[in-house]
Parts: sequence; C-alpha cells; structure tokens
Amino acid sequence: MPIPKFLKNHPTKIVGVGLNYKDHAKEMRMIIPDEPIIFLKPLTTLIGNEENIILPEMSKRVDYECELVVIIKDKIRNVSEKNVMKLVEGFTCGNDVTARDLQKKDGQWTRAKGFDTFFPVGPKIVRNINPNNLKIQTFLNGELKQDSNTNQFIFSVERLVSFVSKVMTLYPGDIISTGTPSGIGQMKSGDVVEVKIEGIGALRNYVVKN
Repeated sequence: MPIPKFLKNHPTKIVGVGLNYKDHAKEMRMIIPDEPIIFLKPLTTLIGNEENIILPEMSKRVDYECELVVIIKDKIRNVSEKNVMKLVEGFTCGNDVTARDLQKKDGQWTRAKGFDTFFPVGPKIVRNINPNNLKIQTFLNGELKQDSNTNQFIFSVERLVSFVSKVMTLYPGDIISTGTPSGIGQMKSGDVVEVKIEGIGALRNYVVKN
C-alpha cells in the first residue's frame, strides 16, 4: 500500500484523539474528558497533498476536521512527558475526515472514520516548532471554516504521546492526530478543502464522489 511520499517511514498505525480542544467540546456540548479519548484509523485512510477524498455511498454527511499531526521518530513505550519531544520526528497537517451521520448511528467511530482516503496528511514534516501554540485553520472553497490555535488543547502533545505510549508501543513513522477545533462542517463533491497550520503550510485535497 503506497503512503504519501514525504513520510520517511511506513507507519504501523494511525492513532486519533477525540475531543481535544476546549472550543470543540463546547461546540459539541460535551464534558471535557479526564484523560485522552483515543481511536484507530486504518492505514488505507492515508492520502497525501493534492489527492482526492472519496465520498462513500453509504454516508449522507462527510465532514472535514483540521488537525495537527505528530510523526513518531523512534520506538516508544511508556515514555514520560518530559522525554516525548526528542522521540518525535516532527509535525504535519491532517484532515480527520468523518462520516458524521454514521458516527452518530454507530455510537463508535471505526466505520465513520475508516473509509479509504479519510486521512489526508501533508504537505511536509516540520521540526523545531512549538506544537502547543500554533494557529490552525480549515478553508472550504476558499472560505474560512475553522479558526483556532493549538493552545486550546485539552491535552498537550507531550501528554498525548506519553498517554498513547502507555497503551501501545509506537514505532518509527506512526501517526498521532491530535484532535480538531470548533467549526466542523460538511464537504460535498466538487469541494476543495485546505488545512493550514502555522509554521507547517497548507494541505489541499479535492472532494469527489465514489
């Protein structure tokens, strides 16, 4: 299975984080969690910059979710928060595409977030930035839809990576997506969606029918 060319190592897993922005929790009328809520997306969701997001026939509403993505550099198990950053390769943009109607119907997230092409990442990996204080935005057909900052994180990047590493071993190339801010919304065939993160750049994808 091909992976986006800018990824140096082939990931073994994609770990998503649900409800990690204070503004998104308020938007969804959900209680702020005591510890990170994590889920897995299959590797077949991975696509790169300028590729197509394919809308599945079984969903009537597919949403964008801009996210800061962490790329793991070394094998990690039970790492402390203070040691996380030296084990991280860098950061990139991600779009945790979600079939919102199926998420509500199923009550859990595997199908809603697991369709092929449902995790664009890119355009490059950036190091030496503060991941916990970055402007993050989504543009749909050039119109600003999500506009926040990672300083709204409920759980920092260090906390997330440490937490996940205490659940499962992380390997070089593995991906942790850190959650989305408020402003989620629907994409339709023909749309162009862009995720922009300060210090990283823009991830652009095109929405098409199956």
